[in-house]
Order: sequence, then structure tokens, then C-alpha cells
Amino acid sequence: MIPPAAERRSGVAPVSVRPLDESDLDRADEICRMAFGTFLGVRDPFETVDYVHTRWAADPRSAFAATVGDELVGSNFATNWGSVGYFGPLTVHPDLWDQGIGRRLMEPVMDCFDAWGNSHLGLFTFSHSAKHLELYRRYGFWPRFLTAIMKKQITADATVPGRALYGELPAAERPAALNLCRSLTGAVHKGLNLEREIVTALAQGVGDTILLRGAGSELDGLAVCHCGAGSEAGANVCYVKFGAVRPGPEAANRFEQLLDACEQLAAERGLGELDAGTNLGRPDAYRRMIDRGFRTWLQGVTMHRPNEPGYSHPDAYVIDDWR
Repeated sequence: MIPPAAERRSGVAPVSVRPLDESDLDRADEICRMAFGTFLGVRDPFETVDYVHTRWAADPRSAFAATVGDELVGSNFATNWGSVGYFGPLTVHPDLWDQGIGRRLMEPVMDCFDAWGNSHLGLFTFSHSAKHLELYRRYGFWPRFLTAIMKKQITADATVPGRALYGELPAAERPAALNLCRSLTGAVHKGLNLEREIVTALAQGVGDTILLRGAGSELDGLAVCHCGAGSEAGANVCYVKFGAVRPGPEAANRFEQLLDACEQLAAERGLGELDAGTNLGRPDAYRRMIDRGFRTWLQGVTMHRPNEPGYSHPDAYVIDDWR
């Protein structure tokens, strides 16, 4: 049982942090929806989107629970993308806000980043919330550019030459494909590695990864996509969790092809909407998405540690949002 308000205000409620167990997931999901709904003033901001179960399944060792007595009151998740690490959603039951529980849930996540050796850390948060910005500033994170979360309706079934899906490759070919993906993301940002997202999206049955083959042996692009209810996309949505193209003189054209391929996947899965985010530190990528009919429905700010752009710079053609 959550302690009464007087006890909470006195700060004496004992808070413990431990690994998030599978038996905690439904309650953690409920608190996540409650926390975001309270902050945003809506009943259920996620509806058929699922962040808690999917992120726990991706790596249970990097998911953490806060408890008061035997009661789960919050959770946080760390994500390892090679040289890049980010965390979230960090949520606490609204009845226990401003009690230091968020700071307690930051501790094991920062320990994860230390153990993984990530050199660039980040998060997505609400740009208008001074409380959130100050919490994360205490851990060395600094706000940079806005990230626009955009959507567009699927109106055509484009066919993109050279497109393949990781999930349709024979098992024997998948290790080589992962190596090509690692080479591509490493060219975008040294050490960036999306293998975890590629493998777990398929293993959980929540989506697949688009591979754009180039003229040579390299990949021109990749996009990790979640599809439909129960994933991080939600009903009738194809969500590009991460997408990138090989840098260079033709990167903009490759980016256009990648967006075509994402629309093709959405159409093939019978989904009516494509969701994708990009940081405004990548202005040409953002402009090209706007020109294709994407419109922003949510925006926040990414915070970085150290205070450097990472792969959010004008020459990068990357889709992601660190939510």
C-alpha cells in the first residue's frame, strides 16, 4: 500500500530499488501510463503502445523497479546502442512525485552505462518542464535541440529496389547482415550499434528491420520498425524506432529511399500511419520529412552527456527519438 500523504511529505517512506521482475510488468505499465497521463492531462496517452513489456523483454538486466515496502511505485529502463546509451521511460506513481524516487531510479541506470562503457549518453524529455531538465542536469545531461515526433498517413504502396527485411533472411545470412548494419551505424557515429534493437524486434514479434542494399557490398540504409498494437508503435501504426543511411554525397537521396521503404513496409503490413522522429540538429533530414507530408504531433528536447551533438548534426540522416 502506498504510504499516506503526511508520511510521504515527511520523507520517511523507505524506498528500495531492485531489478524489475516479469511479475512487475503489468503494474509497471499501469504506473507508466498513469504518470504520463497525469503530466499531460490525458487519460491514457499510450493506448495500444507498449514500452514496458517490450523494453523489459529486450534486456531484463537493464530494467529497474522502485518499491515502497512491497509496493511497486516506479521503473526505469536503460538501453545500450554500443557507444550510445539512453534511458527511459522513467516513471513514478503520481502520488509519490517529488520524493526523490526519480533520483533513486537514475542510480542503477548510470551504473549500467558505466559497465557498458557508452561514450555518449542521452534521453528525451519534455522541453517545457524545468523539473525534468534540472533532475537530469544533476547527472551531467544538457539540453540541446528539439526532437520532432512526426506522423503521416500511408497513401501509396511504393516499391523500393534493393529492399530486404532482416526477418526474411535465412538464419545463416543474419550474422553477416548484422555486421553490415554495424558498419553502417559505425560510419554514422563511431561505435553506434543497433544489433540489440534489430534482434529483439524480430524475437518479440513486434516488428522487423528494413535493409537497403547498395550497389556494392555495403548497406545504403537500415530502419528498425515496430508494427501494430503491443509494440512501441500502437494499433494501425508503423513506428521507425531507428533509421539511418550511409553518410556521404548521396546520403540525402538514400534517406528518401529509406523513407519510401518504411512506407512500403507499413503498406505491406496493412498499417495506415507511419510514425518517425528526428532531431532538429539534422535540419535537412527534418525538412525532407516535412516535404513528404510528415507532421509533428509531439516534440521534446534531447539531453546529452557530454554536451556534444553526437550524431545529431547537419550531415546526419537519422531517424530516432530516444523516448
